[in-house]
Amino acid sequence: MSEHPWPASRTAWSMVILLTIAYIFSFVDRGILGLLIEPIKADLQLKDEDLGYLIGPAFALFYATMGLPLGWLADRRRRTWIVAAGIALWSAATAASGLARSFWHLFFARMGVGVGEATLSPCAMSMIGDSFPPERRGKPIAVYSAALSLGAGIASLIGALVLTWAKTSSSIDLPLIGATKPWQFAFLVVGLPGLLLAIAFLFIPEPMRRKTQADTAQAGTGFADSLGHVKRHSGAFVGLFALICVMTIIAYSHGFNASAFARRYDWQPRDYAWVNGLMTLTIGPMTVATAGIMCDRWRKAGLHDAPFRVLWIGFVVMLISSVLALMMPTAFLAFVMLGLGTVGIGTMSVTGMVCLLDITPAAIRGQVVALYYMVISITGLGLGPTSVGWLSTRVFGEANLHLAVSAVPLLYGLIPFFLIPAIRRKYLAELERTQQERKP
Repeated sequence: MSEHPWPASRTAWSMVILLTIAYIFSFVDRGILGLLIEPIKADLQLKDEDLGYLIGPAFALFYATMGLPLGWLADRRRRTWIVAAGIALWSAATAASGLARSFWHLFFARMGVGVGEATLSPCAMSMIGDSFPPERRGKPIAVYSAALSLGAGIASLIGALVLTWAKTSSSIDLPLIGATKPWQFAFLVVGLPGLLLAIAFLFIPEPMRRKTQADTAQAGTGFADSLGHVKRHSGAFVGLFALICVMTIIAYSHGFNASAFARRYDWQPRDYAWVNGLMTLTIGPMTVATAGIMCDRWRKAGLHDAPFRVLWIGFVVMLISSVLALMMPTAFLAFVMLGLGTVGIGTMSVTGMVCLLDITPAAIRGQVVALYYMVISITGLGLGPTSVGWLSTRVFGEANLHLAVSAVPLLYGLIPFFLIPAIRRKYLAELERTQQERKP
């Protein structure tokens, strides 16, 4: 093992908190679009299918594909500065979304958001891995992953505020910009503050990189070597990636939920946003914290595959609740199911990354994490929103949007559900091999 001591707890946790804040900002900036579907659809003359492309592929195209080169960069250059540049870019692109006057203007702005946000997680997971020993990574990863629900909840509440304000104002005049619609103003409000956060990352210390004996043998590896490692051990990696892909498909398909509630239960999007935001902020952080604690405690109790055990429990909870949510007869029961879905998604977001770090050498961690995010992002953003939009416009009819949302979990999750035992066997074999290599 490395002879260098681990960073002081205060230093390591300060870094985690700042990374978590950045992750929250990223989810606010990417998630605000889903709550503004109805006014954007009306102003830009769009269909559900068009909105599916904006929520999904427009963002995913570069968010996913830029992950690998940025992961390579994260393994070789100062990660704190890479994160700073990424935050500045995605914040500016979010603000630029507020200037959009057409589908393509908004499409290209969303692409910019994707490029910027692609810098964060490869660097963040690499930095966390270099700041905490393996037996203590569950909690910091859980804290970082809590940003998923915090960001989604905060975005929902901001959307509710904007939509409530929109009832009293049809436009607002801004210096140099002129008249803007409430939904355009929302993008400006959530985007610009991120520029200040970017500056903070220029001044935090860079964690020292750590390599075991097995990792040292892979030092200086490039894309081909990292991909070769994943290919050689594809049984474990492909199975793990498949389960997380289903999670991201379902999670991103929920971008249509505000509109689905409006059409199914006659709820105003602002009312959905208030309830969803408060529910997500309440359930999400508790879920990811509990999942992280469970991983650490079960592992200390002798269950070396504890993260995977927690992962498949979350998968089952997420799949069942997501199918049933919008089929419920009342909005209250629908929110109960969505709350259970939030538990499943939050649990998987934590344990998926812990599982990945457990079987990935430190020397290629940034690149493999980037590959992980590329695969689950292309799949989730590429298939989740677009499947809902396509099914709504072309199969069920846009008045039955809720059927499209409910069909997506069944469409993509049923086969992986039955393959969980086989996936677990492959993962256990790889975990045992990796643990043997990491012994001094």
